Amino acid sequence: MSTATLSELVPAGNEAGLERVISLVLDGVTSAHTKTAYRRALRDFVGWYRATGQQALDKATVQRYASELAKAGASAASINQRLSAIRKLSAEAADNGLLPEAVASAISRVKGRRQEGRRSGNWLDKEQAQALLDAPDTRTLKGLRDRAILAVLLGCGLRRAEAARLTFDHIGQRDGRWVLVDLVGKGNKVRTVPMPSWAKAAIDAWAKAAGIAEGHVFRSVNRHGQITGQSMTDQAIADVVRAYRDRIGQPDLDAHDLRRTFAKLAHKGGAALEQIQLSLGHGSLVTTERYLGVEQDLTQAPCDMLGLRLAGK
Repeated sequence: MSTATLSELVPAGNEAGLERVISLVLDGVTSAHTKTAYRRALRDFVGWYRATGQQALDKATVQRYASELAKAGASAASINQRLSAIRKLSAEAADNGLLPEAVASAISRVKGRRQEGRRSGNWLDKEQAQALLDAPDTRTLKGLRDRAILAVLLGCGLRRAEAARLTFDHIGQRDGRWVLVDLVGKGNKVRTVPMPSWAKAAIDAWAKAAGIAEGHVFRSVNRHGQITGQSMTDQAIADVVRAYRDRIGQPDLDAHDLRRTFAKLAHKGGAALEQIQLSLGHGSLVTTERYLGVEQDLTQAPCDMLGLRLAGK
């Protein structure tokens, strides 16, 4: 095509065409969260492009879009994520002969918004974390499941997607302790995560009540207290956290904040920083582990430093 016009790529009303263009971007992304965010970002951008009568897909148009997002009160992080999706769109369109290379190159140079300060996120102190762990009603099947979910998020520092994919085959023993073996995390990195005895007890209580011993550990439970599926989505895991956050006075708490809480409590309890990072599976530690020859300490693991327990135990 000789002109860089988004309307030629995705004519108004052509949903199939829009999906094909979005697929060019999503097929090159591995993270499910990023796929969801990029899909929303691209649909919003196309909607703005059509509604405002833009004539060309070029650097100036993308800069104008970013400026309008800022005026509307969008955060720097939100704007930068949207710009990432648009840059990816232009690059994929150019690679597929749908956009001139020069135009895609210019769009790639659109600067993101500067974020003032550093976002620290939320985390719980020991008393708040204990209150959250004690919040589910363990007289019910759902309550037992929810406590087990909160236990692995707080006790092992898992991402919500990792909790959703957790299977009974992951649970094993190494060096005389319970661990989650060969857990596949972000970027398909594999790690073994030490698990505190109270998290294992929470899983055992749920599994016994549910009558399950293989497949995914966590399953959907309906309002009648019946298991209705063979697994849970990562969004369902996040919803479990949201269901209890108000009970402990933390309305902004999200699932990832429990991962951050794990790290904070373990560090405060005296766990070595490099051991915490190994448990979390941070990508930067792959190089650090290779360089320093660091090995996971399964005798005195980060999860042993949290100071949490199950009620009555």
